[in-house]
This record gives sequence, structure tokens and C-alpha cells, in this order.
Amino acid sequence: MNSALFTDFYSLTMSQGYWKKQMNQRTIFEMFFRRQPFGGGFSIFAGLGTLLEKLQTFTFSQNDLAYLEGLGLFERSFLKYLETFRFSGSIWAMDEGTVIFPQEVLIRIEGGLIECQIIEGLVLNTINFQSLIATKTARVWLASDKGSIMEFGLRRAQGPDGALSASRAAFIGGAVGTSNVLAGKEFGIPVMGTMAHSWIMAHASEEEAFQAYADIYPKRPVFLIDTYDTLKSGAPNAVKVGKRLSAEGRNFGVRLDSGDIHYLSMEVRKMLDAAGLTEATISVSNDLDESIIQALTDEGAPINSWGVGTQMVTGGCDAAFTGVYKLTARDDGAGNVTPTMKCSDNPDKTTNPGVKQVWRIKDVRGMTVADVLSLDEPSNPDVLEKGKEYTFWHPAADYRHFYHTLETEAEALLKPWMEKGKLVKKIPSLEESRQIARNDLDCFDSTYKRFLNPHIYKVSITERLRNLKLRLIKDYLGVL
Repeated sequence: MNSALFTDFYSLTMSQGYWKKQMNQRTIFEMFFRRQPFGGGFSIFAGLGTLLEKLQTFTFSQNDLAYLEGLGLFERSFLKYLETFRFSGSIWAMDEGTVIFPQEVLIRIEGGLIECQIIEGLVLNTINFQSLIATKTARVWLASDKGSIMEFGLRRAQGPDGALSASRAAFIGGAVGTSNVLAGKEFGIPVMGTMAHSWIMAHASEEEAFQAYADIYPKRPVFLIDTYDTLKSGAPNAVKVGKRLSAEGRNFGVRLDSGDIHYLSMEVRKMLDAAGLTEATISVSNDLDESIIQALTDEGAPINSWGVGTQMVTGGCDAAFTGVYKLTARDDGAGNVTPTMKCSDNPDKTTNPGVKQVWRIKDVRGMTVADVLSLDEPSNPDVLEKGKEYTFWHPAADYRHFYHTLETEAEALLKPWMEKGKLVKKIPSLEESRQIARNDLDCFDSTYKRFLNPHIYKVSITERLRNLKLRLIKDYLGVL
């Protein structure tokens, strides 16, 4: 389903108001977020591919329009206008998988005021959820020392679409596969799984269950060994079957899904090695999150792969990504772009005005230094040049600033993806987006990636953007 009714009600009431007042001038909206989830120091941008695909077919059906008419609030002539609604604007965005930070522009939408307003809900819903899950997965992946993470969250995800979107985002964030078969079909993600406890209980004995599974699925079967007693029953029976497989030149693995994972994995490893089954692998699951996984990794638990479900696909302790969608510029009626901004008693909610670009600055080693927002007006773009010294200011436009001479070419993060409602470049594969995330994370110092009190990465604005912001604050509030 890709109905344009997937929007907030106020988007439609405002759109009818704009239409009645003939206000459909060119506008620029931007999406950014305000706070890192999970108390972390970074996030992963995800959901762009999904958004671009949906925007191409985002329309009102006759059934949709009949529903709106039945509400008794919308005029028939406005509903007639919506019959031909299509997104015909432009999209500039970061690459999916980019490491991102609060206050910087993730997506820039240019188009008529009405169409930009109607797609607000779609943009935020798509990007917020997938970025939350991709970020959580990247944290899990880092906690495992960049190990093998399997996404097992279908049964605990928030509904069917939540499960599919979570599988997609988790793969970008670092998962190697999913238990969600439909996600495998739709997105080309490797599907993975072992067995449930019911498989064991459906057989006359644990050993028989393991042997039957190995016979049916001869390529590296994985035995779930905690159905009855891990060390007295599950592991010994896995060893018995494993010896037969080893004699045939076949390998296998075991999975732990309960109990003291650290202790049990150590004991099971000893039993496997004592039996000469040194190549046998150990997988673990059981409501894992990045804190548990990091503790197990730090303690040297002999675990080869991790099955993570609930805590990864729901966001765990953080229920939502704080992305917002704001108008930053509009046509003044004479062909000129006029910057706009929201002022607030809360400085964090005062937006940065104008059409903007985001630049990533790196040192000569390829490590990141800061991200900088600049004005991106077509006639006079604020381009950062290698070798020049700049003063970069805190986004709150206060006294905080730093001086920096660019050692390398600054990278423009916002790139064109759609023009006049049509794609202008191919949407990357999930594997490509996943690799972007991994490469990006490698460019950030470990202090930004630690879980406890991470270092705050510099997101700044150019002096020219700061001056514009201060002028608008003065114009709007008369306080300076």
C-alpha cells in the first residue's frame, strides 16, 4: 500500500488552505534530528531507498478521495486537484548508511508548498524508524567486535511493516542476515535460522532430533542445546552427533538460548574441544543487546555469532528517532528565495535558515574532524576550500567557535537523488549502503563510538550562515 493518505491530518487541512489561497510557491524543507538515540555518540542514516521508491508512486486513489469527501471538510474542487497529485519536486540527501549527527540536514526537499507538506509524514516515518534500527544494529555490531550478527526480531517487531523495515535497516547497520523470509525475498538479505525447542520436543530424544536435522540439512547444521539441560544433555548429545559428522568431513554448530551465556559458552567450548570438535561453532541468543554483548566480548566468551531480536528491531530502551521536518526557505513571489527559520525559547529548537549543504571535514589521515553546515544558494554557494582557514560556529549561534584550516577537500554530503519527481541516480543496493556505514564508522575516533559518555562530535555552521541566523533572530524577535 502506498496511499498518499499516509500523512498527518494537518498536512491535508493546511494543503487545502494553501490551495484556496493560491499558495503553492517553491519551498525548501529539510529533515534533521535533535538528539542521538541510546545516549550514543553517532547514528546511521537509513530508509532513503524506501522513501525514494515510495515517492515515485505516492498518490490518492479514488477510494482515498471518497474517504476524504466523507469527512465533510474538504471541498470537491480541492479533491479534484488531489486526483492528479504526484510528487514533482527534488530530493537532496546523504548516502544511505552515512554516519550522522544532530542538527545537520539529512534530506533537503524542494518543490511546491502543497506537495512538500503532504509528504512530511512519509518522510519522517520512513527515515526515523529505519535510522533508529540501523543505529541500534551498528551499536550491537561494534559491541561484538564487528562479529557476525543475525537479526531474529520478526516475532517481536511492531507489526508486519515494522518487521520488514527493521530487517532492511538492521542489514544496513551491520547484520549479516535475517530470520524474516519475506525480507529476504524483498530485499535480497541472506535468510538464517536454526531450530526451535519444539523440534527437539517433537522427537523421542534430543540426540535423535539433532541427527534428524543433520540428515535433512547436511550443510553445517546448528543444534539448539538448552531444551532440557545444556551441560548434562544438550552439549553431550551435540558432541555425539558432531563426532559422526566430523568423521564424514562435515562441521556443525550449537546454539545457546538461555542461562548464563558466559559460563555456558566457556563450558561448551571445553566439551567441544575435548572431543576434538575444535571447528564447531557457538551461537547465542536470548534477549541480547549491545551492553550484554560487549560484556561477553570483553570477558572473552568463545562466541562465533549472535542472534539478536527484540532489543534490536524495536529500538530497545529508546522508542523513537527524533527526526523533524522544517521549512527553511520559500519563493518570495518574485523568483527570489527567502530564508525562513523557527525561533524558540529553547535554543535547540531554533532552526538554521536557508538552503544548506553539509560538509564533512577530515584530516590527512582520513579521520573526521567536524561536519559543517553552509548556505547553498545557487547564485552564491558557501563552498569550503582546501587550504583555507575558517571560523566555524556552534549551531546555536552563540559564542562557541573554533578555527580550522582544511587539510583535505571537504566532502559535500547532500547529493541530488530526484529532480522533477524522477530519480536521477540509481538507488544503491543494501550491501552498498551497509558498506558505507562500515567505512564511515572506521573514519571516526573510538571516543565517538563508546557507549558510556561518548565524545560529542562537532557539528558547526559557517560564519555566513551564523550571520544570517543572527539577522533573522533580530528581525523576528528584536532581541539583539
